[in-house]
Amino acid sequence: MTKQTSLVRWLEDLRRTDTALVGGKNSSLGEMISALQASGVRVPGGFATTADAYWHFIEENELAAPLAEKLDALKQDRSNLAVIGKAVRKMILDADFPPPLAEAILRSYREMPHQGRHSLASVAVRSSATAEDLPEASFAGQLETFLNIRGDDALLEACKKCFASLFTDRAIIYRENHGFEHMKVALSVGIQEMVRSDKAGSGVMFSIDTESGFPRSVLIDAAWGLGETVVQGMVEPDEYLVFKPLLDNPSLRPIITKTLGAKATKIVYATGNTTSRTVNTTRKERQSFVLSDDEVLQLARWACTIESHYGQPMDMEWAKDGQSKELYIVQARPETVQSRRKAGTLRSYHLRQKGRQLVSGQAIGDSIASGKVRRLQSAKEIDQLEEGDVLVTGTTDPDWVPIMKKASAIVTDHGGRTSHAAIVSRELGLTAIVGAGDATGKLNDGQEITVSCAEGSEGRVYEGILDFDVREIDTADIPKTRTHIMLNLANPSAALRWWGLPADGVGLARMEFIIGNQIKIHPMALVHFDTLSDRKARRQITSLTSVYADKCEYFVDSLARGMASIAAARHPDPVIVRMSDFKTNEYADLIGGAEFEPKEENPMLGWRGASRYYSEDYREGFALECRAVRRAREEIGLENIVIMIPFCRTITEADNVLKVLAENGLVRGRDGLKVFVMAELPANVFLAEEFAARFDGFSIGSNDLTQLVLGIDRDSGRLSALFDEQDPAVKSAISTLLARARESGVHTGLCGQAPSDHPEFAAFLVQHGIDSISVSPDSFLKVKSIVAEAEKQTHRGNKP
Repeated sequence: MTKQTSLVRWLEDLRRTDTALVGGKNSSLGEMISALQASGVRVPGGFATTADAYWHFIEENELAAPLAEKLDALKQDRSNLAVIGKAVRKMILDADFPPPLAEAILRSYREMPHQGRHSLASVAVRSSATAEDLPEASFAGQLETFLNIRGDDALLEACKKCFASLFTDRAIIYRENHGFEHMKVALSVGIQEMVRSDKAGSGVMFSIDTESGFPRSVLIDAAWGLGETVVQGMVEPDEYLVFKPLLDNPSLRPIITKTLGAKATKIVYATGNTTSRTVNTTRKERQSFVLSDDEVLQLARWACTIESHYGQPMDMEWAKDGQSKELYIVQARPETVQSRRKAGTLRSYHLRQKGRQLVSGQAIGDSIASGKVRRLQSAKEIDQLEEGDVLVTGTTDPDWVPIMKKASAIVTDHGGRTSHAAIVSRELGLTAIVGAGDATGKLNDGQEITVSCAEGSEGRVYEGILDFDVREIDTADIPKTRTHIMLNLANPSAALRWWGLPADGVGLARMEFIIGNQIKIHPMALVHFDTLSDRKARRQITSLTSVYADKCEYFVDSLARGMASIAAARHPDPVIVRMSDFKTNEYADLIGGAEFEPKEENPMLGWRGASRYYSEDYREGFALECRAVRRAREEIGLENIVIMIPFCRTITEADNVLKVLAENGLVRGRDGLKVFVMAELPANVFLAEEFAARFDGFSIGSNDLTQLVLGIDRDSGRLSALFDEQDPAVKSAISTLLARARESGVHTGLCGQAPSDHPEFAAFLVQHGIDSISVSPDSFLKVKSIVAEAEKQTHRGNKP
């Protein structure tokens, strides 16, 4: 090996086993170029300086002893960290490049393929430490990256800055905390062809869900311009979640979540003394997705390829070239948080009370914490934060890590799930909310708050110190049962939290939750937007649907992805989605809904459920629901979705609904589609055999069945003592239905809280042969144990 090849290596000649030579980042780039380009994964080419080059720089400038002496002067309490760090970095920045090293770097730079096309083409200059990105050395953003570097002098200066970044304050602290000797860690500089993402977009990608640890998903964040806006949490990026098991089928488009981010700024190339600058995005950019669906799927497939090659979940950075329109992977390293969590153990947080909500943003993790607010503008204000305070700030970068370690929770105005604040919070096990908007303006220093990330993807900050419970669940201790125990889920953003529970599917997914909480618009107001008279509603609808040329497509797409998110979490087990079951007063509360809903004296027994679907006054709205189901099943690919019809009063009504479903392309039995019916009316019990001939299963709605069997308004406080699912009349109706359904050979289930609250009721259902019981996730363990014991008793021939 010549002196030049010992100092510089082409990336294509490197393998991941070369970590000691060029660090984790550069060895991984070489691995992907050599091993994965044949699989279609594009990685920008280039070269890297070696650890030998770094030590050559240190030795030729006689820096080893002065550096060690200065670092040894670091006080135990780190109070002189800033002074020590600045002095060490100055030593490196003031040193000269040894001629052999400078010559090796510049010769390789001129030999890069792009230099033949344009002598001033820019490169990316990245730092890669020899201990970086190992599982035990996984902190994000310890070292520096410099983009849009042009020319010999600028390149050598950037390389020197990379060497110096080995001694940023945060890097020094990190090595101190993790037991790495400062003078035994070298730095490699990677010089890569620059992807012109300043003319397109870039972002971060994980081959695992970063919050729930759901391993069958790819998470992609995207923003306009260079990637630092995403990594540093400067913007709220677009977010996509892709379901990996369906990616092998080219006819499917398994993007289960697609969220438009604000993307208020972007970083682009600059001229003169600076290489980049931050500018505001245009209105069109803010209202547009950075990636097309095809590009999302291409990146997701690359993520699967990279994960498969490395044999573990991966954390990647990607960029799109605005000139060639091609996508590239520019970094890949092991994911080191979710993938290292103990398998089979779940921790569940639950708020026991709620105070006044102050702000909200994107939840990081699913924990809860509380403390006093401490607003900081700069990492230099570390002395103001006391142990256990809630850190509130605009955004964070790696300089904030020493501060973050002292906080009980973190709330930032800006950032997404792959921002620095989010990544470090996960690694530290901190409760965090990012992208909260104006938290720094709304939360006051010293104010006592509770930060909750246990309520789905939206994190919420409540006033006061609130009580909450924490439960540890070992899935190995959960008994097996013949009776399927399923989950009641409504919130798509919370569905992935429970993927580790050994449930048998979802027994009730409420479509109206997605419509009411995510879509928010009455479907008929979208169909008839042009004639809608409510001006306020028109403005709201225009704002919510701005990304969609067709306003009805907003409803279909949002609903389809909401259902798909729930279905993906339990795939391939069945997920029973109940078609919309709003009452007229609830429909009227949706945006634009008042013009399409009658005023009823008793909405509970009025125009609801099945009766709406074939009515001329809602048929067009129901058609949008059907389009969403078809998209979730046929285009996204979640064929485990079962649809369920609520409040079906008569056999004629059942026939009418099945006919309308078929007219909208949902034919029972075609492509495995099953159609269930809610058993919540005495008519469903009396005519169980005839309903069973038309549907594939019954799901007992115990609340409505109880109120109609006993003639009690379930919302009546005065009659609450009489409302009892265990009343003999109600149990008689249930046992009759179960017997007739069993004789007819159709599925039976119950979705409700009663089996959790009353073990004897669960035993009654088991005794009468129910196929499934569906409960809320926090009741799953209790009901599973109750049912297991009831099955033992029934098997022994004892009366429960």
